Amino acid sequence: MPTSTEYRRYVALGDSQTEGLGDGDDTAGLRGFADRFAGHLESARPGLLYANLAVRGRLAGQVRAEQLGPALDLRPDIATVVAGVNDVLRPRFVAAEVAGHLEEMFAALTATGAHVATVTFPDIGRIAPLARPLAPRLLELNELVRAAAARHGVFVAETALPEAVADPRMWTEDRLHASSLGHERIAAALAHAVGLPGSDDTWTRPLPPPGALRRSAVAAELRWATAFLGPWLGRRLRGRSSGDGRTAKRPDLLPLATDSAGGR
Repeated sequence: MPTSTEYRRYVALGDSQTEGLGDGDDTAGLRGFADRFAGHLESARPGLLYANLAVRGRLAGQVRAEQLGPALDLRPDIATVVAGVNDVLRPRFVAAEVAGHLEEMFAALTATGAHVATVTFPDIGRIAPLARPLAPRLLELNELVRAAAARHGVFVAETALPEAVADPRMWTEDRLHASSLGHERIAAALAHAVGLPGSDDTWTRPLPPPGALRRSAVAAELRWATAFLGPWLGRRLRGRSSGDGRTAKRPDLLPLATDSAGGR
């Protein structure tokens, strides 16, 4: 099994966070924590090859069904598996079922000798008060993910825990996707979790004071519900997903400097 300075092939599996929503846009290109983590890996060992199979809107079971096989074919030295939040948001949610899909991916990838890393999920209610009822789901899923990761020797970046995660600057306006700053911190958390040279716990520290900007909490909640919650509910009622018709932005292993998605 490779050490942290011998990673040559990195494959990212997941949904919109791994695809990079919130860090760039679909016109200029997306970056995201996986691209940024690939940068940390490249710094530790130049010559990295990187593939990103993630597609927005995917449930954990869809990530397993659609991305695990192609990921195994790419024979990664290291992989990230980050999925489950889309499941948490659905009316029907069974934490053990979601964690089971994640564990199948952990088991299959580690069985090949690959290192695998994942994350825990922040309580969305700390960022969007209207989403507070989802907190028990996230706590349960995080506990199951930690247990599954321990069974398979998977690294866990505890991105759910730092107080900084509730800082609005870590999130986009939809409060579901990390901002560029948030993606940067997730990447740093993963680098720290796998023990890359030069990584540390700086990612856990609070952000500098935001200054004097203030806004009405009630007005902010209404704007969020109108701009983001309403359209999301509409897609669910129509059986639609934000990922319909989309494919992976970087399906092949390529040198990190290769701009396959317009995102660099």
